Amino acid sequence: MTGATVWLTGLPSAGKTTIAHELARTLRADGRRVEVLDGDEIREFLSAGLGFSREDRHTNVQRIGFVAELLARNGVLALVPVIAPFTDSREAVRKRHQGGGTAYLEVHVATPVEVCSVRDVKGLYAKQATGEISGLTGVDDPYEEPESPDLRIESQDQTVRESAAAVHALLNERGLA
Repeated sequence: MTGATVWLTGLPSAGKTTIAHELARTLRADGRRVEVLDGDEIREFLSAGLGFSREDRHTNVQRIGFVAELLARNGVLALVPVIAPFTDSREAVRKRHQGGGTAYLEVHVATPVEVCSVRDVKGLYAKQATGEISGLTGVDDPYEEPESPDLRIESQDQTVRESAAAVHALLNERGLA
């Protein structure tokens, strides 16, 4: 079976990880080999010691992209719910995939910051508002939205299941599901 990387980019609390896990359940039920490369887990195990400077964020994204491409090249669908706030970092990952002939799809989970701050899954927006933290992507640190993603999801307008189904439909359309 053909592998692929599906990179879900978007703001904190946009719904990236929730959509990835829902999609993973569907794909596994179809008999596909799937791995979810969760950004928080990667930071803990693969990128421990990296901070949130632009350089460290780039390094983190490149490490994740390397692992995703390795998995995808070996027939696994790698679902990557990682913010990856900078266009050049995401493009470097795309080029790595293209260089190896490995399928790469970029999905922008385009949830508005106002909705993300209400969801605030990890309490980051609240901590930023009280001054406990700074450098929150999309608030006081940049997030460069993808200009032409393979799919744009507005998670505030649909259920998690509908969002996952939209990504699944894209995979089917590209012959990757």
